[in-house]
Amino acid sequence: MFDLDRWIEIWVTITRNKTRSLLTCFGVFWGILMLVILLGSGNGMKNAMYKSVDGFATNSVFFFSDRTSESYKGFNKGRTWNMRNRDVDNVREIHGVEAISPILWGSQNEKNIVYGQMTGTFNVKGVTDDYFKIENQKLSYGRLLNKIDLKEKRKVCLIGSKVNEVLFKGANSCGKYIRVNGIYYQVIGVTDQKASKVNIGGRASETVFLPFNTMQQTLNQGDIIHFLCVLASPGVKMNDLVEEIKTVIKQQNEISPTDPQAIGVVNVAEQFETFQNLFIGIDILIWIVGIGTLLAGVIGVSNIMMVTVKERTREIGVRRALGAKPWNIISQVMSESLLITAMAGLIGLSCGVFILDFLDRILIAQNPTGEDSPLVNPGVSIQVAVAATVILLFCGLLAGLIPAWRAMQIKAIDAIREE
Repeated sequence: MFDLDRWIEIWVTITRNKTRSLLTCFGVFWGILMLVILLGSGNGMKNAMYKSVDGFATNSVFFFSDRTSESYKGFNKGRTWNMRNRDVDNVREIHGVEAISPILWGSQNEKNIVYGQMTGTFNVKGVTDDYFKIENQKLSYGRLLNKIDLKEKRKVCLIGSKVNEVLFKGANSCGKYIRVNGIYYQVIGVTDQKASKVNIGGRASETVFLPFNTMQQTLNQGDIIHFLCVLASPGVKMNDLVEEIKTVIKQQNEISPTDPQAIGVVNVAEQFETFQNLFIGIDILIWIVGIGTLLAGVIGVSNIMMVTVKERTREIGVRRALGAKPWNIISQVMSESLLITAMAGLIGLSCGVFILDFLDRILIAQNPTGEDSPLVNPGVSIQVAVAATVILLFCGLLAGLIPAWRAMQIKAIDAIREE
């Protein structure tokens, strides 16, 4: 039951020596403030990393052909080879593959893209409709490439926002024809994809996407594939599929199973997992440093409470002589410790949240899109705030435990004799 007189007594005891109480509170305040700011900054760094890969499937991998490093079945070491359409069909049959798309790179000669008098030098990439499951594209106008475009080998294209800006001054270019490496294609869509830190073969905003089948035909290179990109199904780790995919491709192209060089791999999934593990380590370090700082403040509270108990030995002895139970003495000391810790900690928690919110507003004002920002939306979640509060209250009780035990050991007759 809440006893107002008791809490008034506790408050009077704490404020009896204001300087000592303030210095004690500052240690706890600083500890929880640092914990909140460090956690919020860590979240901001993670958000910035996730934003840098926004729109790109993190559970994907890209394969390309390289010179062989081992002789095999009559073929000499150092043989040049190429992946072909049959490799796409074989890899698609592997369990756990959600999407697969071959890629062709077009010539990037100077001023390779032309519309009327307007020219520009941009990337040219031949892909299938599945490719946009791996590098997701937001559209300003029109639509993406689809299966019908591939099946009928239509001469259509999807252009990046930068291409549209150079050739059409940002206007809706759908239905217009542009010349790509000397061949005319009709524009069916314009991307509005922000530049991702992860890209294969150039930024989407500076790329012209063509139907893979159409581009393969216009290049007149048979069924050669330059790159093969694969997306794993939800719940399937791409790292588990990489070796199986490499084995299938090697078998199809007469390459030694032990050749480590013949198939190059750009493992986006592995790189993303490395970043995740790095941030897990950073989070653990932040909690260790933050709780360590908070613990230093709590030890300060415990130390001051020990001094307070020593100063109040005679008072405690008199209370014991008048019939106060041990629990009354223990709860009195622990309540004082809890109040000091809770007040200082909640003020530190509130200040930390305010500082992070203020920092977030400054970052948004300076860089509304968050591009290339080291921190994006720094802050702590409700769950973290609740966890910090629970830790705070626990530390407050812990800080009063030893002084309370010390107070309970005081015998009434010894305390009254003490001058």
